[in-house]
Amino acid sequence: MILTGLLLLALALLGAPLFAVIAAGAIFAFGRADVDQIAVVMEVYRIADTPVLLAIPLFTFAGFILGESRAPNRLVRLSDALLGWMPGGLAVIALVTCALFTAFTGASGVTIVAMGALLYPALRDAGYRENFSLGLVTTSGSLGLLFAPSLPLILYGIVAEVSVDRLFIAGIMPGTLMLLALGLWSFREGRFLQQNAAERPAFSAREAVAAVRAAVWEIPLPIIVLGGVYTGYFAVSEAAAVTVIYVLVVEMLIYREISFARLPGIMRESMVLVGGILVILGASLASTNAMIDAQVPMKLFDFVTAHVSSKLTFLILLNIFLLVLGTMLDVFSALIIVVPLLLPLAAGYGIEPIHLGMIFLANMQIGYCTPPVGMNLFIASYRFDKPIVTLYRATLPWLLILFACVLLITYWPWLSMAMVQ
Repeated sequence: MILTGLLLLALALLGAPLFAVIAAGAIFAFGRADVDQIAVVMEVYRIADTPVLLAIPLFTFAGFILGESRAPNRLVRLSDALLGWMPGGLAVIALVTCALFTAFTGASGVTIVAMGALLYPALRDAGYRENFSLGLVTTSGSLGLLFAPSLPLILYGIVAEVSVDRLFIAGIMPGTLMLLALGLWSFREGRFLQQNAAERPAFSAREAVAAVRAAVWEIPLPIIVLGGVYTGYFAVSEAAAVTVIYVLVVEMLIYREISFARLPGIMRESMVLVGGILVILGASLASTNAMIDAQVPMKLFDFVTAHVSSKLTFLILLNIFLLVLGTMLDVFSALIIVVPLLLPLAAGYGIEPIHLGMIFLANMQIGYCTPPVGMNLFIASYRFDKPIVTLYRATLPWLLILFACVLLITYWPWLSMAMVQ
């Protein structure tokens, strides 16, 4: 058993696909328990019976279409017209646009690459310090994980067997808390810019009207999607279908920024990401059932409770574990591999699955930017051609603020549960 575990670990370290390593572990576990190994295939097939699963490829496709169009430029222009006159207004614009973009694409790295080209030069031109600008763009790339229709939220609902609609609602207050905290930090920075208040652009009603008119077809999108889900008018999968149709009509027929010739390439690129997620999910469901048959979650729970009697201590250790995990695994792999083990542990300490989801995703989005090996640090280092040590220093104050928010989300369950009870 130990030898097999070491062999699988070695395969993973040597670059074997994650789904293959997980599936191999499940096959071995079922074989050792004298269970027909066709169970692995059946578990992979079982994900096809999950209605909400349809939302993942649809939302991803819609997000990629928006990313390939000029929608990000219009969103930045609109935010600048409405908020640019404030101290720190441009920084707040960057936070909000990055959060919205990540919510629809589900990939913080894509946000850094796509939005960084627009926002980083704009922040520097406006007089913001280099470290502040780098830290903002690097950390804000993952803020959208808690906002609908974030793919990690949907995936957590599938893995934890929790209503995705309720997760969408639960993420509003924790996500807003993080945005507000970073917004206040940005406001503070804006007040201390070398340029004085007179040099800040004054609010222009004409520019605001022009920006609204330019983005008039994209402004209703979050209202249609989120309003439909929150009011119960749409199921999540129906909201995803409406989103795709709306985005296709707007970007291809109204703005005409996406041609029919480009559509197959965009579809292929988005479905490669979705395919990677789904094949890992299928293999992981088989692995999870194998662990349940072997009573791994119960043994893990007995071990933890034997050494940790306090819920407070458990939550502290959980946060530390998830922060470290976030530096090593992408959120999709972490969700699929770790959540099935954490759910019974959390339930034993009286932690609601929805609250656990908020804790998990909040920690994972910080882990992406946590030194020394947070994935977003390396993406930003490559994108902006800066030494990785510079990114370490630039993100530190932002990470401290986000960690304070995580503590509030962790130890104040009301933030996550108030709107779903």
